[in-house]
Amino acid sequence: MNSDTSEVIWVSSKCTVSMHARPAIGIGNDTISATDKERLLGVLISPDLTFDQHVTTVSGQCFYQLRQLRSVRQSLDTESITTLIRAFVSSRVDYCCSLLIGSPRSVTDKLQHVLNAAACVITNSSKYDSGLSRTLHHDLHWLDVTEWIQFRVATTVYQCLHGMAPAYLAELCLPISASASRRRGLRSATTSNLVIPRCRLSTFGTHAFSVAGPVCWNSLLDYLKSSDLSFNLPLIVLGNS
Repeated sequence: MNSDTSEVIWVSSKCTVSMHARPAIGIGNDTISATDKERLLGVLISPDLTFDQHVTTVSGQCFYQLRQLRSVRQSLDTESITTLIRAFVSSRVDYCCSLLIGSPRSVTDKLQHVLNAAACVITNSSKYDSGLSRTLHHDLHWLDVTEWIQFRVATTVYQCLHGMAPAYLAELCLPISASASRRRGLRSATTSNLVIPRCRLSTFGTHAFSVAGPVCWNSLLDYLKSSDLSFNLPLIVLGNS
């Protein structure tokens, strides 16, 4: 093991993290010190798993790109600036956003501010101008960030139920109709709902896909859970519909 390229992070609640030191780990003759943040597949992970640092970083990168695009907005038509926004801004907001399921508004609002600013650049308007909501929802066909996150989670569940997801995810999405026989007499057994497992820790347990996925799926309208509904790529639905 190369101690220079190996890192370790201790994960716990925010209260526990603040009260206890993060000890180093000794493996053989090497000692690996604990870090207060770790980047995995482009996602910045903090010890309390709030992803607040990650969202702050993404927001800063997006606003930098928006400032650059704002400076050349007068030289571009609407279609061109929209394409650039999708490439440099909304794609960053969309990347791994399902990890933010269940996050407080203080976290998701940072990304919402990014989308609001992006819409202003596209329409060449100010954030104080009226009609921003209509621009986002009706003209650009963008979802709010919280809805965007729920859509991502719901599409992952859809893939799990239709054999388009890895087995380790698919096994977490168990229809009530296929669960234990004691449930078959319940009215819910005739629906397309999924079994929501119990979790001990509300801090982390409700954010796990095994819980958040079924909860998000069960909240959908019945026609959205129909097996006859075709699957559209999220990128098309959210950014180019």
